[in-house]
Amino acid sequence: MTLPVMAVCWMIAFFALYTLAQQSVQAAAADAARTASLARTAPEAQSGARATAAMTLANQDLRCAATDVVVETAGLLAPAGQPSTVSATVTCHLDPNRLGIPIGRPVTISASMSSPVDTWRSQ
Repeated sequence: MTLPVMAVCWMIAFFALYTLAQQSVQAAAADAARTASLARTAPEAQSGARATAAMTLANQDLRCAATDVVVETAGLLAPAGQPSTVSATVTCHLDPNRLGIPIGRPVTISASMSSPVDTWRSQ
């Protein structure tokens, strides 16, 4: 009787931790996209997005074994007056111990978000 109850409790804890990790990665992607959309150049957008994503994940206490941040900056090249967006994809390779799994490969959690570029900003 106690083994099934413990298994159900472990599953609830696992899904709660996974959901919190997913929300943290989504927040990091949103913050990274917003930071990139405020940049003037693609290299500035890339470095700012990476730094912002790392800071957001640290503030959320999500320690990834490895983090990948990919920023699509084509929207920064749009002429003034033309609506455009910048997007960021954050991928966190999370140690399975953080989710209550004692063994296994890292769990990959990924999220993509977009942010509009100011239509009338100067290049």
